[in-house]
Amino acid sequence: MTYNVLDAEGASGHGQPVPPARMVETDEQSWAPKAPTELRETGVDVEVLLDLALKLAYTVPRLTSQWAAERLCLPLQLVAELFERLRADQLVDMLGHSGPFKSRFTITDRGSQRARRLFEISGYLGPAPVSLESYTSNLEWQFQHLPVPTQAQVEEAVADLILPEHVRQVSGLAMQARRSLFLFGPPGNGKTALGHLLHDAAGGDFWIPHCLVVGQSMIRVFDRECHQPVTEESTPRGRRIQLDRRWVRIRRPFVVVGGELTMDALDLAFSPQLGYYEAPLHFKANGGTFLLDDFGCQRIRPETILNRWIHPLERGIDFLTLQTGQQLEVPFRQMLVVSTNLDVNNVMTPAFLRRMGYRVHMADPSPQRYQEIFCRYAAGCGIEVVPEVLEGLIERYRREQRPMHCCEPRDLIERARDICKYRHQPLTLDEPTLNLAWHGYFGSDAE
Repeated sequence: MTYNVLDAEGASGHGQPVPPARMVETDEQSWAPKAPTELRETGVDVEVLLDLALKLAYTVPRLTSQWAAERLCLPLQLVAELFERLRADQLVDMLGHSGPFKSRFTITDRGSQRARRLFEISGYLGPAPVSLESYTSNLEWQFQHLPVPTQAQVEEAVADLILPEHVRQVSGLAMQARRSLFLFGPPGNGKTALGHLLHDAAGGDFWIPHCLVVGQSMIRVFDRECHQPVTEESTPRGRRIQLDRRWVRIRRPFVVVGGELTMDALDLAFSPQLGYYEAPLHFKANGGTFLLDDFGCQRIRPETILNRWIHPLERGIDFLTLQTGQQLEVPFRQMLVVSTNLDVNNVMTPAFLRRMGYRVHMADPSPQRYQEIFCRYAAGCGIEVVPEVLEGLIERYRREQRPMHCCEPRDLIERARDICKYRHQPLTLDEPTLNLAWHGYFGSDAE
């Protein structure tokens, strides 16, 4: 069975969707999810919220409705209604109150028995979830309205890298069109650095939920390892509205995986101990950038990964599987950047290459570009480069038939810095210092 959220009310995978009902304008350029005013407006089965409130009550001897509202990230009046329902079912007792919606409660023996059974099913305890339909509709609308980086912004973002003109242009086109980008070429030529800098050019913020619920299954989305919350000070101060605190405002996510990637990491991860699911990394990257680094070096075969992503790249949707076998149709809305040091023909199929939006060959630098990189890095370190010494370095590459890489000027200068510090002498790039740096870096025999 497939749970299709893109056909749900308010969801749209293409075109220009209207703002979801709960997204409201906070100022001229910012939108935010508005807090529900009734339990039905949460979009979540009330039983899910009641169970979560009861489990929360089980963890403490007594609690106030304000305290519960803070932890459930729900408006106070809704939490008060939840606890009134729990009290009516004799699952909690009221100990007193100090005003409207401000009451003190304690769990009953009957409530404790039920809470223990609930914890056996799911150990999730935290902010109330949002529905998968709400997540999808809000994600699609936000994704369509994210700022698109201009050519000037991309040029500024990658200014620290000395790149051929075609690399800057093609990378910028991928960002502007929000198409996937395939970076290939020898190691040490800036593929990973380019992926980072292109993401920086995108900018913008994004709203994601703490947690999703499908039926009775909880899926944790917000992850501090992947998501950087926007601080209170940097949140726009528009007209006064009560925000839905089940959502977190974050910087557009940037998620990087490398050789450690496994197929299990590309699907929902269920923890038997905790009793809930963790969203996969590419799902957490929705709205931002997902960088698959060192492609082809994973323990799984490259074609296995490619087959997993052919349809998401083409259709903008993905399928995740619950333990029950139920499949969830979810949005696949991030910029995918794939980077490899290996021969393209050995790691990529023609079918997958056709689905990649743009491809960039990050070739070894020419002697002229190598010298430009060397001089710029040296200038940043406050070091004067003697032309004859640099020419001798270039000649040494030719003599040893060693290919040049863009990272090597920095690496050699940093080793020269180590040498000068070790010798207690001013930082210099004379021939003896660079000679020792060369041996220490490449491991070559002394001449």
